Amino acid sequence: MSQQDFFTQKVQEAPENKLFRFSLSKILFDQEQFIEAIPHLQKCIQLQDDWMLAHILLGKSLIQSQQADKAKTVLEKALELAVEQNHDDPKNEILGLLEHFKH
Repeated sequence: MSQQDFFTQKVQEAPENKLFRFSLSKILFDQEQFIEAIPHLQKCIQLQDDWMLAHILLGKSLIQSQQADKAKTVLEKALELAVEQNHDDPKNEILGLLEHFKH
């Protein structure tokens, strides 16, 4: 059983488990299945709206899916969370991603 199959099954068994969903979305993202990752990341954020890493991965997935307007909004929220939570490395990553929207 692949990791994707494993976490797909876990999400089906426990749809409100945000860790299973995030793991599945990360696998999908790494396999460049960005569109498939988006609803799982949205659910993660619905379940925990201050989850900075889920916001970042959702923003990246939206960029890769040609949904720049949505990505910018999500990444701006991720930046707000990174500052609030004192996460400098993610903050710098987000700032770099947001630079693409200034051109």
